[in-house]
Amino acid sequence: MALFEIVPNLSEGRNDATIDAAAAAAEACGARVLHRTSDPAHNRSVLTIAGSASEVLDASVALAGVAAERIDLRTHRGVHPRIGALDVLPFVPLRDASLADAAALARAAGERIWERLRIPAFLYGAAATNPARVLLAEVRKGEFEGLEARFADPAWRPDTGTIARHESAGAIAIGARNVLIAYNVELATGDLAVARAIARELRERGGGLRSLRALGLRLDPQRVQVSLNVTDYQAVPLYRLYELVAHLARRHGTGVTGSELIGCLPRRAVEDTARYYLGIPPLVDRH
Repeated sequence: MALFEIVPNLSEGRNDATIDAAAAAAEACGARVLHRTSDPAHNRSVLTIAGSASEVLDASVALAGVAAERIDLRTHRGVHPRIGALDVLPFVPLRDASLADAAALARAAGERIWERLRIPAFLYGAAATNPARVLLAEVRKGEFEGLEARFADPAWRPDTGTIARHESAGAIAIGARNVLIAYNVELATGDLAVARAIARELRERGGGLRSLRALGLRLDPQRVQVSLNVTDYQAVPLYRLYELVAHLARRHGTGVTGSELIGCLPRRAVEDTARYYLGIPPLVDRH
């Protein structure tokens, strides 16, 4: 049986009851919630959910319903860019499935969510039908507050739906991609300009590392972070990223205080980092 993963990003990181409801809705569809994490500064939660094609498709629609019912973007505040209550919904092939299969599921999810909830969607990544929408950052430009003005442009009509945004739930970026690692490095400074400068130097769009996405974000008046999406962890291993951020931070007269992972990651990424820092051999799977 083909196995897929969805990694919904919800614009709620402070109300546990909402995330509990989202997780329960996914599991009621037969999918399995592997991991969940919430961040109050970002005001965002990320769930990692696995299942068959039908299970993750049903779960994605159920999650969109919970988000639309419980999250109102008109009053939402957080440091992370967002266009919707269910902001991002990527489909990831895990076993006996291809990226094309994941893209087909993404498109089907967009259609079903529109039919049932009247929330428009924009397709990105391998599901994109428009080259201008391949990068998630392009889709999210202007965020929720700028959706109506931006999508008045015929070139930016939703891929599914006939309105630019749902009144309170906004829009959803639905995509297909391979496994991605969400990794954040916190700096020993409250200067947001430093985090943004480091992000610009590192990310692919700024001429940095291919396949890397990066943002500089403020957590609170004393803390900033470089938020990283690693789309090819073998080409850009985590230990290299940590060392690069530390090196660039020193050039800006500061340092790093730690890092965090959001969601799940492949075991090889952990083994590669452990081998680099500790010199230990790869773990042996005894099962």
